[in-house]
Amino acid sequence: MEYDSIDQLEARDRKVAQAAVEAMKLSYAPYSEFNVGAAVMFEDGEIVKGSNQENAAYPSGICAERTAMFYASSNRPDGVMTAIAIAGGLKGELAANPATPCGACRQVMAQYQLKGGKPMAVILVGGSKIWKFEKVD
Repeated sequence: MEYDSIDQLEARDRKVAQAAVEAMKLSYAPYSEFNVGAAVMFEDGEIVKGSNQENAAYPSGICAERTAMFYASSNRPDGVMTAIAIAGGLKGELAANPATPCGACRQVMAQYQLKGGKPMAVILVGGSKIWKFEKVD
């Protein structure tokens, strides 16, 4: 599905999408200046946020999606992740079009969807459009 703004999303999706935009502000991206935030929602509605973390020893940094999912799994190993929202932009400003996850993050998303045994919605947030996929695959 494609939406024009966060306001058009259902309340649960809007909550996780807004958390991803907030997480973007916590990014450490001194080299690329491309800030990414991700938010994972558990089955019970709890949200965990993560942001991209760069390092001078490239590729020692980590993407926002994996930061959020690994933190979520470390703290709630039996929790079921039902949604992940991702927001990205340059120099702290949300990009008009959604940023898409890299291959490594897509693989980790697929792994946690499989582990949880339920579809994990993927919500890609941009300033002018939002894409929602009902499941990782």
